[in-house]
Parts: sequence; C-alpha cells; structure tokens
Amino acid sequence: MATVNAFMTPNPASCYVTTPLREVAQLMAAHDCGEIPVTDAQGQPLGVVTDRDIAVRVVAVGRDGNATAGDAMTSPAHTVRLDADLRDCVELMEREQIRRVPVVDADGRLAGIVALADLARAGKSRATAEVVREISTPPSSH
Repeated sequence: MATVNAFMTPNPASCYVTTPLREVAQLMAAHDCGEIPVTDAQGQPLGVVTDRDIAVRVVAVGRDGNATAGDAMTSPAHTVRLDADLRDCVELMEREQIRRVPVVDADGRLAGIVALADLARAGKSRATAEVVREISTPPSSH
C-alpha cells in the first residue's frame, strides 16, 4: 500500500495560536489552501484553522476583528504519520468527516498535509468518488 508521504504536500504553511486571523487568511490566499495547521513552538500541531472556521466562528458571530488563530481553530488536530498507509489516512478522513489531514514526522512535528485533492490524484476515478462520498456524507444521527 502507498504511504502518506508519497502524496502529501510537504512543508505546508502554518501558524501559531497567537497569529492574527487576518494573517491566517492571507496565508490561505498566498498558498491557495483552505486550512492552516496551528503549531506550538516545536512545530507540533495543536489544531487547524479552516476557511469555514473563520467564517462560522468569527465572522458570522461578529467577533472582534483582532481575533487570533486560537479563537477560530478546531482542536485537537487529527494527524497521521509520514509512514502511515494512505488507506489509514482515508479512514481517518471518513471517520472524522475532514478533507485535510496534517502529517507529522516521528517526533510529532508538522511535515506535510494530505488533502482530498491529493487523494483524487492518488486514486482511480471510481475509488476517488467513493472516498469523496464517504468523507462528505454526515454520519447518521440515529
């Protein structure tokens, strides 16, 4: 089976809990991405900020324009290791209903990120369509 490191985007942009959200949004625009991992000083992921987090947790509720990544981030970050099987990453995405997963090295430091688009490039069209459906379908509330 293929491993995550073969499909991830290495060295993704990241920020700290104290980074102003304006800077986080600028990072998203500069790197053409919808998620920025939030790390501690050692580079270990604490959470993530998505474009949706900014819209829902800050803009929609009229929070202060000086909000930080810590005000909007989803925590804890769900991560996979560099050497994880790609299928394990897909299963995490399905289980947690997430479209992007930070990748960490053996010391737990941010090394990359795997996005749904990376999986699309990795898989065949039918398999990719199934993964997208599973990740995008909310779990039953029964």
